[in-house]
Amino acid sequence: MVARTETFGGRLDDLRAFCAVIDLGTVTAAAASRSETKGSVSRRISRLEAALGATLMARHPRAVTPTAEGVAFYAKAQESLALLDDAAETARDARTVPAGHLRVTTAVDFGIELMPGILTSFRRAYPQITIDLINTDARLDLAANRIDLALRFGDAEESGYRAALIVNLWIGLYASPDYLARHPAPADLAALAEHDLILSRERPGATGFLLNDGNGRIEQVSLDPAIRASDFAAVFRLTQEGAGIGHLPSAVAARALESGTLVRVLAPWATAGGALRAVSLAGRELPARVRVFREHVRAEMMKRFSVESDQS
Repeated sequence: MVARTETFGGRLDDLRAFCAVIDLGTVTAAAASRSETKGSVSRRISRLEAALGATLMARHPRAVTPTAEGVAFYAKAQESLALLDDAAETARDARTVPAGHLRVTTAVDFGIELMPGILTSFRRAYPQITIDLINTDARLDLAANRIDLALRFGDAEESGYRAALIVNLWIGLYASPDYLARHPAPADLAALAEHDLILSRERPGATGFLLNDGNGRIEQVSLDPAIRASDFAAVFRLTQEGAGIGHLPSAVAARALESGTLVRVLAPWATAGGALRAVSLAGRELPARVRVFREHVRAEMMKRFSVESDQS
């Protein structure tokens, strides 16, 4: 036989009024502490008793005293109110105090190449925030997967999400010193045809993409790549190994460029790479832990790249 559990159907303010009478000893004192009339507090207690189906207070001409049921109920009620108040404080603090656990998802290439440094500096600044990082090229449902923030490339999201622009990125051409020692760097765009090109997410056959010199000149480049890869992380590894000239986002190539393991080719020519956006569920104000992480990512990206950012 399954035991039936009764749930509390009374009003929270009635419960607090009852506890105040027990704490302070009289209805008058309880009413004063709650800025109510004695009649209002008395009605609250009567309503609570009706909801419970039990007499909690014994009424006397000059006083009220708790019954045995009232004393037992008071002990549990006080404990429950303390837990409820603590939960409410935690929820309120989440809006203003950056602490707790954060679940973040991003593309595989960005997660592998950029996120380790960003997460390390973030944890130094906010050691009280723990993080789950989910690297996947799948566009996860944020609600279903309990994701706080998704860092995504591309256009703004569909309805139900908010998308704050972090940076606009460019995709440049890069090669390893080893490759350039064997194949001197191309002097112009036409010379790219003499090189092994490594591209990401491209269709079979001759591949076309636009290159911009930053001064208004745009050129269409149509080439058959030597290697196609499913993502920029693979293009990056192949380029570092000297397999050819890789078409890579500046964000992915930045650390290798600084260390000298990659060299920019045909600068300033590059392809507009789209926007990196911080995507979250639409609705109420974001918790503080999500806001500070989003701003940290924006600051780190701005520190590393000369790119346009939008504070919206």
